[in-house]
Amino acid sequence: MNDKVNAPGAHEMPDVASSMKRHIHSKLDWVGMSEIHLPAKVSDTLAGERPVSTSIQAYVNLDNPDAKGIHMSRLYLMLEETFGDLSVSATSIEQLLQNFMQTHEGLSTRAFVQLDFEYSMRRPSLKSSYAGWKSYPVTIAANMCEKGMRIELTVEVPYSSTCPCSAALARQLIQDQFNTDFGDSGNVDAKKVLEWLGTEQGIVATPHSQRSIAQVKVLLDHAEGDAFPITALIDLIEGALKTPVQTAVKREDEQEFALLNGQNLMFCEDAARRLQEVIDVEPLFKDFWLRVNHLESLHAHNAVAIVTKNIEDGYLPIP
Repeated sequence: MNDKVNAPGAHEMPDVASSMKRHIHSKLDWVGMSEIHLPAKVSDTLAGERPVSTSIQAYVNLDNPDAKGIHMSRLYLMLEETFGDLSVSATSIEQLLQNFMQTHEGLSTRAFVQLDFEYSMRRPSLKSSYAGWKSYPVTIAANMCEKGMRIELTVEVPYSSTCPCSAALARQLIQDQFNTDFGDSGNVDAKKVLEWLGTEQGIVATPHSQRSIAQVKVLLDHAEGDAFPITALIDLIEGALKTPVQTAVKREDEQEFALLNGQNLMFCEDAARRLQEVIDVEPLFKDFWLRVNHLESLHAHNAVAIVTKNIEDGYLPIP
């Protein structure tokens, strides 16, 4: 056996992507990678830097129809380099996308990156001294072309929704039961009524409620700041809906949650309008798209409402 011939590095390794000339000559919208799992630090306007575990998509377009493909490994290496040294911010993402395009000069005119991660926040209970961690799905997506960079933030926030129709029907049944139990009594003893209200026989019906999800996407004015308003947007959503899903609770917290649900009865249309009202006036958000999903407990299907800022060339009101 010839050791010299078989030694590592004795032969030049083939580069099939550059040597193969026969291919269909056409442009491709995006080429790149998905499901790239990298640790990173995200800059939040309120919480500062926070560590996250990301799943990343990275692409460039293939604008040169004569090119076989892109330099795919360069995308991965630049992701490692950028987010290994820098926190995820508008500035670092802009630098990353510029590098994508510079290293694909002559091949690409657009670049895209999307980071998906769970964002954990410690939330206090409603009444007690308890607190617990909640995890919110977050997406940061940015697209760069000759016109500049467009950057979006998407969050998903769980909340509880109690049906106004069901609440009205439950109240009617309670009235009917009251009339059955006390209708022939003439003057009703207040103490007996108070005791009756504390029994299952008295509160004979309850309205149906369900866990619901608000999906909110905002187009950011990244010239106004470098960090992302993740916590601020989540706080805005939960403050508008009033019934965010809880973590650690004692009985007083659960009772307060029941009170909040009773005071904030809402169809999906009501929830969408509440969010529309508070997000529309935020100057940092140039555009928005939101969808509320009520995961019905009465039906096997969900109730959904979608609304956008409705500006020219803005988000389309599509599911």
